[in-house]
Amino acid sequence: MSYYLGIDTSNYTTSVCLYDSDCGKVISKRKLLPVREGELGLRQSDAVFHHVQQLPDLFEDSFEGFSGSIKTIGVSYAPRTSEGSYMPCFTVGLAAAKILSSVLKVPEYRFSHQQGHIAAALYSVDRLDLLMQKHIAFHVSGGTTEALLVNCDEGFVSTQIAAQTLDLNAGQLIDRVGVMLGLRFPCGKELEKLALQYDESIRVKTTLKGLDCCLSGGQNIAEKLLKDGKSPAYIARFTMTFIGAAISAMSFKIRERYGDLPFVYAGGVMSDSIIRNQLAAQHDCVFARPEFSSDNAAGTAVLAYIKDDL
Repeated sequence: MSYYLGIDTSNYTTSVCLYDSDCGKVISKRKLLPVREGELGLRQSDAVFHHVQQLPDLFEDSFEGFSGSIKTIGVSYAPRTSEGSYMPCFTVGLAAAKILSSVLKVPEYRFSHQQGHIAAALYSVDRLDLLMQKHIAFHVSGGTTEALLVNCDEGFVSTQIAAQTLDLNAGQLIDRVGVMLGLRFPCGKELEKLALQYDESIRVKTTLKGLDCCLSGGQNIAEKLLKDGKSPAYIARFTMTFIGAAISAMSFKIRERYGDLPFVYAGGVMSDSIIRNQLAAQHDCVFARPEFSSDNAAGTAVLAYIKDDL
């Protein structure tokens, strides 16, 4: 059997994936990078160090009992495809891919982390056909809050930014509010659990400049709510509702500008059930399955298969 290997060493997760093109299944392994309690992130030097420590173990887990052959390797090389996009953490995955490509005598294909998110999202809902069609893909995470116009450029996927945040990313807002409430970074899952303890509706007001959103106001409001004695559950629910409202408002404006294109929502923030339900109630759209929303290497493995097949 022929397998396609995917590698992704993002800012907070080490990921390895094997894609079986015969049955369309993936073997996906990943591990979060450790962050000290009370801190809001990692220095790139620390991220690189932890990837170097974790990647060999993930390879060992992924290839346990492996009896097939690797046909090609897909690896994320940068956050985006845009010129100048770079983060040192991706060099760890690149080095591993280059070594394996040389030893195994197989091609190595490079994709952006963002392209991997889009492909993983579409794979998870059996809509890889959209990679060859024009559509809008939201990538909403701790490092990115963007809506991308996705095209099939010269036989493969290309992206351009249609709309974006002008200040905080959605995941940054979640983590800042979460740490403020005493949660451990990254705070998405814990903040969602807390938010689900408050089941009444909350009215929020968001700010758009053209098609772009501004999210820093959400942090200011959350800080004021805490000072005013609002419960942690209320503040958590407000935060998720605020983000959902901003993404929804962007979506309406994008449809006005670009027409009735398919919409796909991906990225770690899109695994939140409150935000997903909020958007699904207002838009005709597709969501990545939660396990394929957060950082993973499934997208790079699938893209390696598609690139090899062109």
